[in-house]
Amino acid sequence: MSFPEIRPRRLRQSPAVRNLVRETSLEARQLVLPMFVREGITEAVPISSMPGVAQHSLDSLRRAAVEAAEAGVGGVMLFGVPAVRDAVGSGADDPDGILNVATAALVEEVGDALVVQTDLCLDEFTDHGHCGVLADDGSVDNDATLERYVAMALAQARAGSHLLGLSGMMDGQVAAIRRGLDAEGFSGTLLLGYAAKYASAFYGPFREAVDSQLQGDRRTYQLDPGNRREGLREALIDEAEGADIVMVKPAMSFLDVLREVRDAVHIPVWAYQISGEYAMIEAASANGWIDRRAAVLESLLSIRRAGADAVLTYWATEAAGWLRER
Repeated sequence: MSFPEIRPRRLRQSPAVRNLVRETSLEARQLVLPMFVREGITEAVPISSMPGVAQHSLDSLRRAAVEAAEAGVGGVMLFGVPAVRDAVGSGADDPDGILNVATAALVEEVGDALVVQTDLCLDEFTDHGHCGVLADDGSVDNDATLERYVAMALAQARAGSHLLGLSGMMDGQVAAIRRGLDAEGFSGTLLLGYAAKYASAFYGPFREAVDSQLQGDRRTYQLDPGNRREGLREALIDEAEGADIVMVKPAMSFLDVLREVRDAVHIPVWAYQISGEYAMIEAASANGWIDRRAAVLESLLSIRRAGADAVLTYWATEAAGWLRER
């Protein structure tokens, strides 16, 4: 009988050896917690399609942010859920709007411990649910939307946001917002370009989380899931326009795009493990079909392995606690 001369299993023989030669690591500092803050509530409201996630009041938001900071999470990303919406998303740049008020509160509470980030998009604030201003024919007016984005960016920067997450997928959004911020003295505000954001079927639970008013779809501005090269092109454009970081979203369905973006750009690359990804694992674990903790950590590690420098995930605080136990 012939025995193998090459034995890769030697590198897997014990936990100590496996730990020493592991190629990809997962750390709490690489996780960002998305958070929803809703106007007009006094206590957190659970989101039925996302077990364990809630729409926060200002008080519960502060508590959850402190918990995240104590766990060692790297940042929080805020989404606002206003009580009143209109066609142009007026609440988005209102200094007294829920997102801007919440931003100021968290900067005061945890701004020295983690990066307070804000979603910069109009969809939560419009009565039609689209990410921009509509033209007379019902289409999204790219350039009119850019004007609203700049106003929103300035409001968020004045509220103290460290990083603006440009998620609307309008052409030229990074360049327009960078110019607008710099002109008003906010040259230190970071920009995260949601460069490769796909029109995914996995956003469903998020619509509940922000009480989306969307009718129709966003396929005229979000990317076609069949397009790999287009995602890479968008990332390169955002980098050239001045983005400090670029994003691939969703994460797990687009790991190939994430890898290519990481190999092509010279700035940090993040990925968003979105609501549908979260809900699937939670549902499977609730039915006893998978090991919840192992599946969560494996999913996050796979996103890191594909090239993400940081991951937005609804498990950020919980996963950070698990990692600390190791």
